[in-house]
Amino acid sequence: MEWNNFEFENPAFLWGLLILPFLVFWFFYTHAKNSASLRVATIKGFKVQPSFLAKLKPLLYVLRLLAIASLLVALARPRNVSVSKRTKTNKGIDIVMAIDVSGSMLAKDLQPNRLEALKKVASNFVSQRPNDRIGIVVYAGESFTKTPITSDKSIVGSSIQSIEHGQIEDGTAIGMGLGSAINRLKDSKAKSKVIILLTDGVNNAGFIDPKTASELAKELKIKVYTIAIGTNGMAPFPYAKDRLGNLMYRKQKVEIDEELLKHIANETEGKYFRATDNLKLKAIYDEINKLEKTKIEEFKYYNYQEQYRWFVLLAIGLLMVEYVARNTIFKSFI
Repeated sequence: MEWNNFEFENPAFLWGLLILPFLVFWFFYTHAKNSASLRVATIKGFKVQPSFLAKLKPLLYVLRLLAIASLLVALARPRNVSVSKRTKTNKGIDIVMAIDVSGSMLAKDLQPNRLEALKKVASNFVSQRPNDRIGIVVYAGESFTKTPITSDKSIVGSSIQSIEHGQIEDGTAIGMGLGSAINRLKDSKAKSKVIILLTDGVNNAGFIDPKTASELAKELKIKVYTIAIGTNGMAPFPYAKDRLGNLMYRKQKVEIDEELLKHIANETEGKYFRATDNLKLKAIYDEINKLEKTKIEEFKYYNYQEQYRWFVLLAIGLLMVEYVARNTIFKSFI
């Protein structure tokens, strides 16, 4: 018998087991009361050989009590329950993360820098979206698709970790990044299509106007969440390399076209965020994760294996043993 996920369908019958101690007490009380006694002055003239079977006679009553207990357990309907689950996603979401990889993303107002902070948070975001398809677009002075939309989160995670500055021409082509992300989603059959556009600067490159791209996203019913990353005021930006190839930093004013990002978000019914530090960046992705929920139905199938038959057979077996013993080896003692 398997005891995993064991349960009783009618556990109330188990309360009947509480009567067994009273039956034991009643047996010994009545047995002592009904036993005959004979008083004699001495038994020296009698050779007494106590019978071993006579001492075992109470076992007949024990067998009957065990049979009663087995029947009570059988009435409680013991059974094993195995549960199988199946999930069905009713509302799939396709997400493209458009990530700015321009030189300013190496600024150290986030730790260890903006790009590395983003990679950590973005990877965590992907791990929390097991039922969605996700793609990666990177852009600077131009843009390209680093990972097409896929449900394989290990590929997406590896792709995010491999993002580095210097892979493409420098600059900040927000329109190009948004356009590439839209191109990834335009043929999507998902019920919800989302772009997470992150930048830390002002559109200064590319041949696609960001506002024109946002109008296209609106027509295609693509929601765009825009994130401006960078502290307020001054921040240490890289400006050159020393003789050993290490980046050199100096304080520069942080310039982000927030009005443009707000326009894109409003135009597409998305939302604008500003990440001024690591904690704020994480909180933004957590909020987007809550805003864009995938509806999942979970179906459970229960398989019951009834076990009461074993206890019924045990009770019958005990009663048969008790009956046979009572009418054979214990017959002369009854």
